[in-house]
Amino acid sequence: MNQKNKKYCIIGAGSSGLTAGKNLKQLGVPFEIIERADDLGGLWNYNNPESSVYRSTHLISSKPLTEFTDFPLPETYPDYPGHRQVYEYFQAYASKFGLREKIKFNTSVEKVQRENGEWAVTFAGGDKQNYRGLIIANGHLRDPRFPDYPGAFAGEVLHSKQYKTPDILRDKRVLVVGAGNSGCDIAVEAAQNAARTFHSVRRGYHYIPKFMFAKPSDQIGEALLKLRIPLFMRRAINTTVLRLIYGQPHHFGLQKPDHKLFESHPIINSQIYYYLGHGDIEPKPDIAALQGKSIAFKDGSEEEIDLIIYATGYNISFPFIDTKHLNWNENHPKLFMNVFHPEYDNLFVAGMIQPDSGQWGLVDYQAQLIARFIDAQHNNQPIARRFTKLKSNTTTRKGTGIRYLKSYRHAIEVEHFSYRRDLKKLIKTF
Repeated sequence: MNQKNKKYCIIGAGSSGLTAGKNLKQLGVPFEIIERADDLGGLWNYNNPESSVYRSTHLISSKPLTEFTDFPLPETYPDYPGHRQVYEYFQAYASKFGLREKIKFNTSVEKVQRENGEWAVTFAGGDKQNYRGLIIANGHLRDPRFPDYPGAFAGEVLHSKQYKTPDILRDKRVLVVGAGNSGCDIAVEAAQNAARTFHSVRRGYHYIPKFMFAKPSDQIGEALLKLRIPLFMRRAINTTVLRLIYGQPHHFGLQKPDHKLFESHPIINSQIYYYLGHGDIEPKPDIAALQGKSIAFKDGSEEEIDLIIYATGYNISFPFIDTKHLNWNENHPKLFMNVFHPEYDNLFVAGMIQPDSGQWGLVDYQAQLIARFIDAQHNNQPIARRFTKLKSNTTTRKGTGIRYLKSYRHAIEVEHFSYRRDLKKLIKTF
């Protein structure tokens, strides 16, 4: 078979896999999408056993900063759509671009190996197929990460990935661990349903409401970025506004942030202060020890707990491929723009970013760049050779002037505005 006619394999039919397929199709690159579930949507398919969304999940970035570049979210949707609307949006996207017929559902990838410059994919059941190239797009929110505390807990334990509805919270003493967006959402639901709710966080964070001045807060931030207002001024403006109209974390019993605004992944929640202020959420520092049904905290306090929900993030893992093939660096692959392998010209990871805004449009730009590079290679264009040299340097700019906290959570963090700008500049070179 002519090498140019051989297929690319895209692993995953969630947001990243769908836009990867759309962009390959638009440039005539043959491909198929491998999806282990019986439907598309990835983590946004609530009925998928691997989904990490709960019944009340909504976007934390607003529509214009989340949507794909050439397929707007419907005007009838609210500023922050819920997971059912997101699922319907993905279905419409797949129909618009003829992607469903390219997806092999109920097919699980067991192993990926490199053979003679191609990628041999072994499926559950033993079937094996060689592909011209590989795009890993099955996401990094699949492998729950648990903290390691001394002692043992005698009650019930969940990870936020397993949390679906507030029924499990009712009449229990609940401890939510972790100050990410899921942790705050679940703490708010627990405040409305549990007998008592405690929220344990390791450090102080900045909290941003979903709306400011009757507009989604991320759109206000985007306007400041478009005006090219320097970081120190944006930080001062936002800090002042938050202090005046929303208050500061320590006003509600939380720890003072140990870092500047924008130096950690944003926590977007308009309700956490409300329930803290009413005493329905009781803030706690980090856990010191697990003592049966009692939890000891680092401030010396102890509480009897029935249920712990760990909203402590995910490990970045791709269990079907050896880490030696992904240029692994400590806890994640080290790739140019978090996408391009420094040596292999036919291996890509789409969606391996943690942006401070919406993700799908950014991954759409990643996929546009992937597709153009593949097309340039097989048409023997000079730009392909120049880009091959460029991607051998695995630098990814995190964000102009921003120093993110050194933590596992920020291993793949990017500032959306500069990252998007860099992707668009690279696309224009093809």
